[in-house]
Amino acid sequence: MADSSAAEPTTGASSPPVASDENSTQIQPIRMPTIEEIRAQEVWNNCAVRAVTSGVMGGGLGLMMGLFLGALDNPITHDTMTARQQFVFTAKQMGQRSWNSCKTFAVMGLVFSAAECIVEKARAKHDTVNTAIAGCVTGGSMSARGKTYYLLCMEFKS
Repeated sequence: MADSSAAEPTTGASSPPVASDENSTQIQPIRMPTIEEIRAQEVWNNCAVRAVTSGVMGGGLGLMMGLFLGALDNPITHDTMTARQQFVFTAKQMGQRSWNSCKTFAVMGLVFSAAECIVEKARAKHDTVNTAIAGCVTGGSMSARGKTYYLLCMEFKS
């Protein structure tokens, strides 16, 4: 075999070094989305789908947080309760707390996501103002819900 350097013709001008593939960046062509990707994006842009998904995810988060924080509670137990009774009592308290957190977080996620999506579609903009408005709507609705519940309970007591 002959040496490759000997086979190259030599000229008076030196050629610039060729860049290796590692150093050069190549522009990739734009890929058009497929029909399935377009349909999936259209489904996700639906406000009802976003709201329900956020509600389910919020409920799951609330359930986990309720279990965690319920385990950290130190309920007042009676000295007359056995260890098994205390365990059952604590487990029931944890279950109630986690279920209440689940419902609260699910409603918050649903209301916030629905409000943000509706405001975004009405304004035809995607910015932080939509988030602020959705936060105000969510806080107001959660506050009104609590006051309504409180007023209904007061009416039944009297």
